[in-house]
Amino acid sequence: MTWTAPSVPRPRPGSLTADEATLLRGLLDWHRTTLLRKCAGLNGEQLAERSTPPSNLSLLGLVRHMAKVERFWFRSRFAGLPLEKLYSTHEQKDADFEALDPARAEEDYARLLEECRLADAVAAEASLDETFTHDGEVCSLRFVYVHMIGEYARHNGHADLLRERVDGATGA
Repeated sequence: MTWTAPSVPRPRPGSLTADEATLLRGLLDWHRTTLLRKCAGLNGEQLAERSTPPSNLSLLGLVRHMAKVERFWFRSRFAGLPLEKLYSTHEQKDADFEALDPARAEEDYARLLEECRLADAVAAEASLDETFTHDGEVCSLRFVYVHMIGEYARHNGHADLLRERVDGATGA
């Protein structure tokens, strides 16, 4: 049987009057779920379908890219864990978008879910004011949340267009 991305319910982003940490976590979860919803019901071949040349964008590439970004910002940078990079190599910087295997779509999808879970775990008890250094700049966990929300928002716009190209589906 061919794997298809599952349907996922969209959570509300939480109270719009919540404290800052709750609001940021809720918005990030909402954006994460938006990407997953764009993938729902598609199989590996459909997820790997690219937009139009010369673009290398696909829904599967976005899933892989966001797993890499979650891992990088939360666990590698913020938590300082010595982790190998996902997908990208010195030879192929954009391997998350370019080295797709539709047969591994279920594994890539599961990797994104796991990276989100692990990201949440390292940030769960941390203060938004906790800092780390990245490229000579001091950054806070607050910055990571804002950056990740922006990253998902940008790529969710791509996902809207990619999904419409695959099967005509629009909306949430």
